[in-house]
Amino acid sequence: MTDDLVPLPELWVPEASQWLSSSAGRVALEGYSWMQAVHWVAGSGLYQPRRHRSSGLRAFNQTTVYIAQLLAELTPCRPGIEYLIRRTGLSRRIVNYHLAALRETGLLVYVVKGTRVSGGPAQASEFARVIPAEYDAALGIRTVLRDETAPAYTRAVTGIAEAGRKLMAELGRKAARKVRRPKTAPKASSKVSPVGAQEGPAGALEGADGAAETVLSEGSRCTPMGGDCSTSSSAAGTYPPPESKLASGASESSSRRKSKAKAGGRKAKVRRKLNVIGRRYQLGRELTQQVEWLRGCSVPRISWVARELADAGWTVTQVLAWLHLRGTAERVHRGSGLLAVLLAGAEKVLDTPVKRANAVAKWRGTQEAQRRHDIARVRAEHERYESDWQNPASSAVRNEVDGAVAQLKNLSRPVIQDLIDDSSGPSSASYEVGVEEFADIRAAALTELKVGVTSLITDTIHGCGYDEALRVYGDALMSRARRIDQIRRSSLTTLTYGA
Repeated sequence: MTDDLVPLPELWVPEASQWLSSSAGRVALEGYSWMQAVHWVAGSGLYQPRRHRSSGLRAFNQTTVYIAQLLAELTPCRPGIEYLIRRTGLSRRIVNYHLAALRETGLLVYVVKGTRVSGGPAQASEFARVIPAEYDAALGIRTVLRDETAPAYTRAVTGIAEAGRKLMAELGRKAARKVRRPKTAPKASSKVSPVGAQEGPAGALEGADGAAETVLSEGSRCTPMGGDCSTSSSAAGTYPPPESKLASGASESSSRRKSKAKAGGRKAKVRRKLNVIGRRYQLGRELTQQVEWLRGCSVPRISWVARELADAGWTVTQVLAWLHLRGTAERVHRGSGLLAVLLAGAEKVLDTPVKRANAVAKWRGTQEAQRRHDIARVRAEHERYESDWQNPASSAVRNEVDGAVAQLKNLSRPVIQDLIDDSSGPSSASYEVGVEEFADIRAAALTELKVGVTSLITDTIHGCGYDEALRVYGDALMSRARRIDQIRRSSLTTLTYGA
C-alpha cells in the first residue's frame, strides 16, 4: 500500500518568485491558519537549503517558528530588522537568515521591498503571509478562485480531504500554543529519514500502526510539539558549526557577556524585566521628578497612589496629559492627596491606548500653542520697549546719555499733569469714568479688548500707575483686561487673535 504513495516535492522558492505577484500560494487571511502552515513546514522536512546554497540556515528550526509567530502578530506585516533583533536577541545576520528561510519555503513573500537611501532612514519591507501550494496538496485542501479576474493568490478554501483532517487538527493545536523565545539557536540534526520510508498524502511518514508521523529525526527539536528537522548528513560525519557560532569560534551569548563586562574585570549586572511592583515604583519616581508639586514627596506613597495606572500600562507622559486635562490647584498642601483625587477613575475614562494617545496629543498641542504665544508676547515686548540702539564706544558720550535718561525718568508724568486734580477743581464726581475727555481713549481700548489685546491699558498702567489707569478707563474695561490676561496665562486655553 505504501508503494502507491508519492512523496511531495522539495520546498524551495527561488528569489525571483518571492513576490506576491509571482507567488504560487494563497494569502493567509489570519495568523492562525498561517501558523498551521508554518508548523507543517517545520515538521515536513521538505526544506533543505544546503542543496541550493552553502550559507545560511541548515534547516527550518524552532527560532524560525518563533520569528514567524512574531510576524503573525503584525498588521500590516512590516517588521523592522531592529524590532526583530530586540524581540529575539539575535544578530542582524541571523535574523536575515530566518527571514530568508520563510521566503524560500513560500510562507513569506514581498509586497514592497525595503530600501536604504544614503542620508535618510531605512524603509522596512512589507510582507504578505502566504500558505504554500504544497501545504494544500499535502492535506488535500480544496480551493477555488471565486473571481476569475482576481489574482491567483486570492483563492478561497472550500474543503479538505478526509485523510488530512487528523493532521490539520494536530497543526491547529500547535498553532494555538505560543512558542517561547529560544534561549540559544538549536543545532541542526544530521539524521535523515529511514531508507525506504514513504510519505503519505499529508506529507508525513506512516508508521507500522498507520498513524501519521512527521518526517523528522529524533535528534533536534525544531517545533514546540517535539518535531525534528530533517537535514542532509555529510559523509565524514562532520558539518559546519550552527548559526549561533561566530567566526571566532565563540558563541554569540559568550561574546555578548564579554562585551558587557566592566573595565575592572567585574561582570555587569543584567537588567531584569520589571515586575508589577517595579513598574509601580518606576511610575512613582518619574512623577516625583516631572510634576513640580510632587517634588519631595515619598516615592513609595506616590507609587501606591498611582498603582492602578501602572498596572494598566500607563506611562508618565499619559499621566501628565491626564493631569493637564483635570487641572491643578493653585496651592497644594499635600501632593499625594491631590494626586489621588485627580487620578480617581482615570483608568476607566481612558481605558484604551487610543484614548490615552489622543489625550497626549491634545496636551502636547496645548503646550505648543502656549509656547508660540509666549514667543509672540516676548517678541512684542522686545519690539515695544527696545530698539536698535547701541551704546556708543566713547565713555563721555555714554555718560551724557545716562544723564539724559536719568532726567527723563525723574520727569513727572505728562498725562497726570494734564488732568485736573480732584482737590483743586470741581467736585470729583465731574471727573469720574465716562466723561467726554476720556471717550476716545476708552473707545480705542474697547476695540483692542474685543480682539484680545490689552496693550493700551497695560502701557497706561506701566506709565501712569494703576489708579490713573482706573480713572481713565473705568472699572469695567480694567476688569475685562484683567480677565483676558488671566486667560492668556492659563495653559488650558488658547487665544486666537482676530484681524
